[in-house]
Amino acid sequence: MKYAIVEISGRQFWIETGKYYDFNRIPIELGKQITLNRILLLNNDGEVLIGKPYVNSVIIKGKILEHLRGQKTIIYKMRPKKKTRRKQGHRQELTRVLIEDILIN
Repeated sequence: MKYAIVEISGRQFWIETGKYYDFNRIPIELGKQITLNRILLLNNDGEVLIGKPYVNSVIIKGKILEHLRGQKTIIYKMRPKKKTRRKQGHRQELTRVLIEDILIN
């Protein structure tokens, strides 16, 4: 089983080929190719490559599927006995990326 741990949009993801992942919004048009090059770790059927801080010989190719918004998160702030309440909602802008291939040079 081939997988990689990738740093993208300030977070780390466990990436496998053929699956799609939701990242923070990436300003690229739909259907375009994207290459991920901040690979922290690669496991190629038991052969593990660990980066310092990144593995330079690996490139991950993906395709932009869609731009969407995540589920609504409710932020509710209240100060007891002060009659102060504030309710706010937030929906994160996301980009869905299909991982097509993990290439090792």
